[in-house]
Amino acid sequence: MEVTTDPAVPTGSPDPGAPRPVLLVIADSLSYFGPKGGLPADHPRIWPNLVAAELDWDVELVARIGWTCRDAYWALIGDPRVWAAVPRAGAVVFAVGGMDSLPSPLPTALRELIRYVRPSGLRRVVRSAYQWIQPRAAKLGRPVALPPAVSVDYLEQCRTALDQLRPELPVVAVLPSVHDCAAYGRVHSGREPAVRALQDWSRRCGVPLVDLKAAVHDNIYSGEANPDGIHWGWDGHTEVAKAMVKTLQEVR
Repeated sequence: MEVTTDPAVPTGSPDPGAPRPVLLVIADSLSYFGPKGGLPADHPRIWPNLVAAELDWDVELVARIGWTCRDAYWALIGDPRVWAAVPRAGAVVFAVGGMDSLPSPLPTALRELIRYVRPSGLRRVVRSAYQWIQPRAAKLGRPVALPPAVSVDYLEQCRTALDQLRPELPVVAVLPSVHDCAAYGRVHSGREPAVRALQDWSRRCGVPLVDLKAAVHDNIYSGEANPDGIHWGWDGHTEVAKAMVKTLQEVR
């Protein structure tokens, strides 16, 4: 059989009709909250969209407030948007782990279940009690929402699952951000153990890490970040995007 090529498309060059790569980001609310609150996934100033614009890729942002590495794993195995994005992905970013390292003296499951309490009056009482206890008990610094070893185990399960599907697909993760959040007692003693565990995993498995602290520290304490003390302002998103683009360009 004779094989012919279209003279308008040089052999070996990208197919102009092929879909653009997708930047698949599985993240917590730091990916889509700005200085005044939550934003839609297509907002041009949040860091996933800044990165995708720089790379000339599409982006699929799968994220929710409070997500940990455990939630990222559940999204990977259970969200059909993720399944649709993986075949086209140019890279996958797991921008989770910061929530894992925050003090959580009351069980995370309790916080998640408050929304289901009925009647509404009782729900308000339970929520008020939680909001009173959490910042005071958080000053103990422990336990954290998810122990470092457990966080890393979920990330490794994610990496292994993707490696089985697409072994050539770049995977990037992050080191936790910093915060000045009264709801967590302005305590973050769980960050350093999380950093050590993530760095050890990175060395063993070859997953590059973007240090969110280095990118957003000045913004968090500048007065330009979100008043909640945990989410970033626009300069924070810009610096994270710069660091992420640099890392992705190195692993592509």
